[in-house]
Amino acid sequence: MPSTSAVVSSDDPVVLKAEGIRKVYPGTVALDDVDFEVHRAKVNVLVGENGAGKSTLMKILAGVEQPSAGKIILNGNVIRYSSPRDALAHGIGIVYQEMNLFPNMSVAENLFANREKMKRPGWIDHAFEERKASELMLRLKQDIAPRTFVRDLKVGQQQIVEIAKALVEDASILIMDEPTSALSKPEVEVLFHIIEELKVNGVSIVYISHRMDELMRIGDYITVLRDGRLIDKRPKAVADLHWIVRTMIGEETDKIFRAGEHAIGGTVLEARDLRLPSTTGRMALDGISFKLRKGEVLGIYGLMGAGRTEVLETIMGLHENATGDVILEGRELGKLGIRERIRLGISLVPEDRQREGLVQTMSVSSNMTLAGLWRIASRGFHIGRKRERAKVQEMISRMSIKTSRPDSLITSLSGGNQQKVIIGKNLVTEPKVLMLDEPTRGIDVGAKAEVFHIVNDLASEGIGILFVSSELIEIRAISDRIIVLSRGYVSGEFTREEATEENLVAASAKPHP
Repeated sequence: MPSTSAVVSSDDPVVLKAEGIRKVYPGTVALDDVDFEVHRAKVNVLVGENGAGKSTLMKILAGVEQPSAGKIILNGNVIRYSSPRDALAHGIGIVYQEMNLFPNMSVAENLFANREKMKRPGWIDHAFEERKASELMLRLKQDIAPRTFVRDLKVGQQQIVEIAKALVEDASILIMDEPTSALSKPEVEVLFHIIEELKVNGVSIVYISHRMDELMRIGDYITVLRDGRLIDKRPKAVADLHWIVRTMIGEETDKIFRAGEHAIGGTVLEARDLRLPSTTGRMALDGISFKLRKGEVLGIYGLMGAGRTEVLETIMGLHENATGDVILEGRELGKLGIRERIRLGISLVPEDRQREGLVQTMSVSSNMTLAGLWRIASRGFHIGRKRERAKVQEMISRMSIKTSRPDSLITSLSGGNQQKVIIGKNLVTEPKVLMLDEPTRGIDVGAKAEVFHIVNDLASEGIGILFVSSELIEIRAISDRIIVLSRGYVSGEFTREEATEENLVAASAKPHP
């Protein structure tokens, strides 16, 4: 039962209220008698583990889903709407975590897609749309031309465009689902500035994020869901990080982010003088060298653009124009392609799990075995379905993946469980080196703890782990050793004892020598 006795009341006016919301899917109660209040001109934070019901509640508030029971009250009046467009007409907009943009259309065209400004029937007022797009980009402090194709933007810039889509309609209530998951630190600062501006202008924000530092920095009210129920709500002034984590999952943060004991052996992977030119004319990688040992978790830390992802991609063989040597167990890989490197024992969990790690139209089972069918096939070409099912079930159990059945669509899983499917997919290939690029991005504290447990287990089995993260608390906790990148070169190397926040931040800001 929810612990409502701890809920703290406030005098701040409530503009939107959900009362007794219940949502039932076949065989599942996603929300069970949930109350949720949105205070006017405040940041109303909603937290909970994956599967707690956050996304379902937001979809109901945004008109994507209809509640099985309960009511929504806007400015004191009970309202009903049946679509996102209807919700937007009531002033409720949403920015989704997974971007919903048209890559082959311009920024301006994306902002006005399905709501084009017409001069007259059949004629779109492109000048107006481009002018409005320019104003929004200026407001968001982004140097992005309205006619730029979305496919030519970086991921962080695309997220800014997604946020701008909601601002076009001047929503009075704006729901943001993990809006900073793909943003650089400067872009996050821009977003936070915009949020403050919106609050001054009377806009109410509903904010979902798994980044605890963000919640404590910008949140005004914090509501916690667990297993589809309201557990607690407090003003930020009387909440802290320990309370959030304890309320979400019943554990303290220092019990979650911790490394396990594992033996470290000899060198399994060596990178020598890796170099990669970038599209901007400078070097994305400029002489990167390091060694990874068996059973070691080697953390790679750095700011956006430091070259973290490029290092992993180069080791994986994704860049034909890269130079330098990648040596696996004494063997130089030279110009071997991705397929050959996977077969020799190198595997990568990419940063963008939706576009690079999963096939959205396939099942959990098919995604799980996609990279390692050659491990399951007999005589090199025949797929043994019995062996395949057994391997999938083994990985579901090993990864503690929550799914109703293996043939469910991968999109039916929460973000944390999707991430575990990707890790399981890589383990089917039986890697000697597993590279993880921001593996905890966009997943909740409980799922992060499970990823940490998996990484520790894999290191204990002798697998060499390259762990890229921009989260200081995580990379310091999980890594046996940390190298820091800055502007494409190694700017520091630290043991676990030496890897203080001050040392890591200072190294990440070093100019290129």
